[in-house]
Amino acid sequence: MKAIQSNTQFNELVNSGKPFVLDFYADWCGPCQTLLPTVEKLATEYEGDVEILKVNVDEQRELASAFAVRSIPSIFFIKGNTVIDKLKGLTTESTLRNKIEDLKSFAA
Repeated sequence: MKAIQSNTQFNELVNSGKPFVLDFYADWCGPCQTLLPTVEKLATEYEGDVEILKVNVDEQRELASAFAVRSIPSIFFIKGNTVIDKLKGLTTESTLRNKIEDLKSFAA
């Protein structure tokens, strides 16, 4: 699973027009670490359809601020420059899967 390392990388993703999911997390966040295996599994499963990336809030403060992330984990479902949906806090695999499917159908 890829991680956003810079604003440039984020802007390239937005400009690609491809639907994507951003998982804002921190290494010290227990719920984030609990959710990580599920997010990684879905990233592999949806590879080619939806890009799923993680964003470390401690390393990418500017991006976290741009999305007004106040609690983690926070997951954003995005197409182009538009946030289609978002989730905050620990969530289930089925909820994530449904949101990703909604994002795919929105992008079609």
